[in-house]
Amino acid sequence: MTDSVERLYQAVLTARDLDPATSRTARLLRGGSGKMAKKLAEEAIEVAIDAVNGDREAVIRESADLIYNLTVLWASAGVHPDDVWSEMSRREKLFGIAEKLPKSTLKLAKPATSRPERRPIAAIDGRAAMEAGTTFKQR
Repeated sequence: MTDSVERLYQAVLTARDLDPATSRTARLLRGGSGKMAKKLAEEAIEVAIDAVNGDREAVIRESADLIYNLTVLWASAGVHPDDVWSEMSRREKLFGIAEKLPKSTLKLAKPATSRPERRPIAAIDGRAAMEAGTTFKQR
């Protein structure tokens, strides 16, 4: 898999100089980090929705889109896939391959409220909206 991501990364770097009128990748890169982040978030939400809906084939298709958009964002940010693999290797040595870094054990005291604050995390093109503490629902 890392070979596929490396080939994709190199193709993204090559597409950087292409005509944005004919290259989706060039257009995305020229759109700036905000546009790239929005596309990445859209794809992540689509994968999550399809997973909740039990649509395996859609999860596969949307995951490929997610990896593509993540790779474009990496290229723009100057992050090489090897940087990510190194971090994953470091974490594996500390916590095991299937573990995420633990959250900080230091928690700040939050003021008590009668109702938890709910605020939007993301709303992308009206396709999906999430609020803190709620689950994904397709609209």
